Amino acid sequence: MKASLIATVVLLAAWSASPALAQTAGAQPVPNLAAKSSPAAGASVSPDYRMVVGDKLRIEVYKDPQVSQSLQIRPDGKITLPLVGDIPAAGNTPAALQDSITKSLKEYITNPVVTVIVVEASPAMVYVMGEVAQPGSIPMRGSMTVLQALAMAGGFREFANPKDIRILRKGGGVLKTVETIRFNYNDAIKGNLAPVFLQPGDMVVVP
Repeated sequence: MKASLIATVVLLAAWSASPALAQTAGAQPVPNLAAKSSPAAGASVSPDYRMVVGDKLRIEVYKDPQVSQSLQIRPDGKITLPLVGDIPAAGNTPAALQDSITKSLKEYITNPVVTVIVVEASPAMVYVMGEVAQPGSIPMRGSMTVLQALAMAGGFREFANPKDIRILRKGGGVLKTVETIRFNYNDAIKGNLAPVFLQPGDMVVVP
């Protein structure tokens, strides 16, 4: 029981602030970007991809190598740029971050042309904690249901309450809300519930 409690505390801390380390590289030469063309993301991610802590980005500001930066999204979900300062990045699409940086730079640069490229995306993770055999983080490979995550966590411990499982899901935006989704394992295995799919960053809590 004591070991389970320690594991729970460690996982909650990891979920609240991802273990990815913040790293900031120096400015690199800026390629000759066309002023009328500003792609939102690299070829490795889809346009609707929402960035997460640990993603490595390249921020290009046309004809301004001092502001252009190679960055990694910090555990607090932000990046820091010259002139602009801290900007929320995690939870946004590259296009949304691009727009945010562009608006902030207009105070200092005339008609700034900004490109946000996801150079390296961190693997999507979900977390299973509480009364399971192997609490911890689980990498997502495509879509994943709650039942699949529980199976990968080794199933329940002796005193688990599978009828009252909770899925904690972080909301986007400034308020950083957390949505709680109830899940009854017994109903699910009987076929009384439609499959519940997890999203990257979800925390499955088994009391």
